[in-house]
Amino acid sequence: MPVYSSLTQALAEALVDVLWCIEGSEDEQMDADGAVKVLEGVAHLVSKLLSGQRSELIDLLGAMAEAEADPARREFLEGFPEGFGLLEGVV
Repeated sequence: MPVYSSLTQALAEALVDVLWCIEGSEDEQMDADGAVKVLEGVAHLVSKLLSGQRSELIDLLGAMAEAEADPARREFLEGFPEGFGLLEGVV
């Protein structure tokens, strides 16, 4: 039985894992300029999603946040849509 119900869900989980790792890394662990480039790149990419795609990702992030046991990661998930510009252009 698959762990994820869709490819979109699997990719959203992977994206969040990578960004959570970058967000939580110390300067000694990751180049700060490189981290900013990755975060800005993701924000740019999601800004290009169609409204329906953004809505789908926002819904997935909400479900992930509800299921998250770690309060800090839940807060990251809840802030993701606004922090990465997903709410712009969503009706």
